[in-house]
Amino acid sequence: MSEKIYDITIIGGGPVGMYASFYAAMQGLEVKLVDSLEHLGGQLTAIYPEKYIYDLPGHPKIRASEMIEQLNVQMNQYAERIDIQTATTVTDVVKQADTTFQITTTRNGFVSRSVLITAGNGAFNPRGLDVESDDVSNLHYFVTNMMQFKDKDVVIFGGGDSAVDWALMLNGIARSVSVVHRRHEFRAHASSIEKLTSSSAKVYTPYKASELIGSEGRVHQVVLEHLETSERLTLEVDDIIVLFGFVSSLGPIKDWGLKFRKTALTVDTLDQTNIEGIFAAGDAATFDGKIKMITTGFGEAVVAINAAKAYAYPDKVHRHQHSSTIGGS
Repeated sequence: MSEKIYDITIIGGGPVGMYASFYAAMQGLEVKLVDSLEHLGGQLTAIYPEKYIYDLPGHPKIRASEMIEQLNVQMNQYAERIDIQTATTVTDVVKQADTTFQITTTRNGFVSRSVLITAGNGAFNPRGLDVESDDVSNLHYFVTNMMQFKDKDVVIFGGGDSAVDWALMLNGIARSVSVVHRRHEFRAHASSIEKLTSSSAKVYTPYKASELIGSEGRVHQVVLEHLETSERLTLEVDDIIVLFGFVSSLGPIKDWGLKFRKTALTVDTLDQTNIEGIFAAGDAATFDGKIKMITTGFGEAVVAINAAKAYAYPDKVHRHQHSSTIGGS
């Protein structure tokens, strides 16, 4: 067990957890950041690195991977105060008599004066096709490099924002793009749907995958079935992208005595949970009027860090300091 006592342990290394780590370190706290994935950035790194984000202040548009890179640069200003542990799951958090927390992970144990949960909706796994698709090398649930689809015939399954966005982004890079959705109407932004219908991408609705035909671990043809007429048609394919969303699991967090509203932790105006000293921010937290956006998650992290600092050191006078006053490291 580590002998060091951290001022705050941040569980979840997505953008909100990364910003919270930077902000806490800038405020002089010793930070432990733990994430179950191998790399920081959460879903933006694992699933959407090539997608653009359009509502980040000061950036008309920025790739998700670039935003995560900039958050890393920001964190590294205070690297000596941030202990990062990836590919690690926090299995238990127990409050001690002295108000600190005993943290147990799949790798080690340590003590922390406070806890901030920024784990989003928990660990996530993609929803698969309704047909057998094990050990298929050209079937993708994550897109990390658009250029791997250059001059390829690509079929995208899905009807939400991700499916429509990727179809638009790959149109012009891939040789052909086909979008297959099991309903007549898409669930994406109206402007994106309009761009899709006016693009050269082919749209098949309401269809589902009926059969995958291929050999040696690769699919060469996908058979579609019309959900109303049972008509079948076959598309030639080089790559398939499945974007049906993800099944999230909170894992051990649900067993720590915390109160939830559906899959999010209920917090007060200080972003504190029902257990004093444990806070939550970003998609992991909920309250009346909650809006799930990265930008609001950043603001919630600031509130939570200041409250956690006061909890960790109740005998000290705490006044929020602006970054221009603190200065860089």
